Amino acid sequence: MAGVVVSGAQVSYISQDCEEIPEFLGRIYGHMAKRLDLSFNLLRSLEGLKTFSYLEELILDNNLLGNDLLLPRLPHLHTLTLNKNQISLERLLDHLAEVVPSLQYLSLLGNMACPNELVCKEKDEDDYQRYRYFVLHKLTNLKFLDTRKVTRREREEALVRGAFMKVVKPKDAKAFSDAASSSPEMHYTPLPSGSRDLTNHRGILGKCRYIYYGKHSEGNRFIRDDQL
Repeated sequence: MAGVVVSGAQVSYISQDCEEIPEFLGRIYGHMAKRLDLSFNLLRSLEGLKTFSYLEELILDNNLLGNDLLLPRLPHLHTLTLNKNQISLERLLDHLAEVVPSLQYLSLLGNMACPNELVCKEKDEDDYQRYRYFVLHKLTNLKFLDTRKVTRREREEALVRGAFMKVVKPKDAKAFSDAASSSPEMHYTPLPSGSRDLTNHRGILGKCRYIYYGKHSEGNRFIRDDQL
């Protein structure tokens, strides 16, 4: 078949601009493929994977997969790469925990799901580390996440705090920012509101009960009687 590269139990169907997995791939190779590479296509659905029940590695980089991504149950799958798609996080992790129980290597670089500073300037290393804790909390068998090996410390942190490490942006953050930028600039002043207008300045008069006679002024030491 045109576009298909087969090497032993490895099947590749790369850069074919397909929006769904062709039926012939599953019919011909589904019973024997252990590694399937479908990178650089236009995939929006993975329905055609149902016949690939022996898959151990699945490469889906550079497609158009979104939050409606659904995988069939693949009990032998240990490696899954979904780099550069259109996927957010929590729903995906719950789904993977259910359908790929043997998963050990997962890569999500280049998705909204992965707050990596290399692809999103607003994110930093702290955001990325929280993301790792959250993913490891959901997928406890992972040994590699993205490009890094999972450490024992990360696993311990994920166990204790992972459930609270989801990286989120407040829904009204943009609205708050817009409101702040459109409001007139305000400067703090301790003056009463009535005296803040520079064009309407008013003085304040008052009385003091203390009367100063000058007897104890330090200056009196240097004034002679004939100078008074």
